[in-house]
Amino acid sequence: MTATDAFSAGQNSQGFPPRPDAGERPALSIEGVSHAYGIRRALIDIGFTVAPASFTALLGLNGAGKSTLFSLITRLFGIQHGRIGIFGHDVAQTPGEALRLLGVVFQPRTLDLDLSVTQNLLYHAALHGIRRRDARARSGEVLARIGLADRAGSKVRDLSGGQMRRLEIARALLHRPRLLLLDEATVGLDVKARADILNHVRQLVAEQGISVLWATHLFDEIGSNDDLVVLHQGRVLAQGKVARVIADAGGSDINTAFMRLTGSSAQSGSETP
Repeated sequence: MTATDAFSAGQNSQGFPPRPDAGERPALSIEGVSHAYGIRRALIDIGFTVAPASFTALLGLNGAGKSTLFSLITRLFGIQHGRIGIFGHDVAQTPGEALRLLGVVFQPRTLDLDLSVTQNLLYHAALHGIRRRDARARSGEVLARIGLADRAGSKVRDLSGGQMRRLEIARALLHRPRLLLLDEATVGLDVKARADILNHVRQLVAEQGISVLWATHLFDEIGSNDDLVVLHQGRVLAQGKVARVIADAGGSDINTAFMRLTGSSAQSGSETP
């Protein structure tokens, strides 16, 4: 079975897998993961899970270890200690099975500015082994879903920052993953563009049953019904529903809970200068 065939099997009419059964394995499981750069420990025995068809916010200051964790999940870095699983597939032992279920939007933009919107998508589709005809059909679908159908022929350099981010999300959805990772996806965007992207990702969870791990340092990107993981200096300090984390920390809101847990203050609604 090819990667394309695997993604086609069992999908709903909109091209995504059906919602998972209640007893399905976690979309993402992090178990006892540690990572060091020489003598500097970036992650220290961390563990948490992302449930199927859920939105989990990974909250931490710059340098908390969020990007290191994403690099381990995506196999940009080898796992030194611990285990990472994607829907039960061990990232280290069966990377092909694990990574075909994963879509990623990294913090740095990775689009080719001199190619058109569609050309960027077709190039990415080719890397996933998606046939040209299917790639064109899927490109049209994801661009319509992300609100960029009218910019299909535009060069990427002519898009706004928010439109580029939406294109990167569309690109991450091309191979129809079941788990989507986004690392500080709204960095550098204005308030409206940030809200639009966040709302779109939440719609993917609600309407398509996609699981999302959303890494951020901004409190206002976290909803009251989200699952929350607080990562600080390489350690997981708290995890659970937002209300539970706030109550357990003795805070009145996410801001005060974060300060009590870490002794630090994240940004409530703007980027770090």
